[in-house]
Amino acid sequence: MEGRLGRGSRGALALAQAHFEKGEHAEAEALYSAYIRRCARAAPAGATPGSTCSPKDLATAYNNRGQIKYLRVDFYEAMDDYTSAIEVQADFEVPYYNRGLILYRLGCFDDALEDFKKVLDLNPGFQDAILSLKQTVLDKEEKQRRNIEKNC
Repeated sequence: MEGRLGRGSRGALALAQAHFEKGEHAEAEALYSAYIRRCARAAPAGATPGSTCSPKDLATAYNNRGQIKYLRVDFYEAMDDYTSAIEVQADFEVPYYNRGLILYRLGCFDDALEDFKKVLDLNPGFQDAILSLKQTVLDKEEKQRRNIEKNC
């Protein structure tokens, strides 16, 4: 079973990515969701979802579906997908970065900092994460400064 799922999965993910790149987000999301469901059904009872699927492919499917949700401003659903990607493959830095961006936008600076730091633990050369971490620190300090001024 793993072989059959594995061979078709790369093609399904490539097709989903092709739709995404063409701006056909509904089609891409449906393909990512179908792949995720297949992986969940293929997992034996009590096993971690994705145990019969490539963790990298499953994490990519969750991450990319999360990106589609992010683009339509479904931030909490997107964060759920990013978190699922992390649960499947904890050393995949991209979903940490993506979740950190949403947390930053929501003003959850401490949580965003944790995610950006994790990205840099996994990939110290991730330039966007370096910049995002610096900006988050600055904005957190500015928010704290404004709150102090309001209390005067």
